[in-house]
Amino acid sequence: MPNKKDETRNIGLNVQAPTKSCDDKLCPFHGTLPVRGQIITGVVSSVKMKNSILVKKEYMNYIPKYERYEKRTSKFAAHCPPCIDVQLGDRVRIAECRPLSKTISFVTIEKM
Repeated sequence: MPNKKDETRNIGLNVQAPTKSCDDKLCPFHGTLPVRGQIITGVVSSVKMKNSILVKKEYMNYIPKYERYEKRTSKFAAHCPPCIDVQLGDRVRIAECRPLSKTISFVTIEKM
């Protein structure tokens, strides 16, 4: 019989499950946190918080007056479970979940 810690849950998204295991209850693969809603791909801009990261997403915004585009960025705070090892500058995929704190409503699901 396999150990409960070694099993990974199917979160319903087409992502690669992490190879490491963890005992974080807020991990979508090894804990009980459900994911739903938006899925965002971005670049890690800060790893200074404990078990959390800042993800920067760049997008183009059209300005009709000048008939040109400008580059804009959005920052998202996301929970990062210990089984997903990310560093500054990595591309990650984050998914929306229930609010975990005042600013965190996303969880890291894949390092790309």
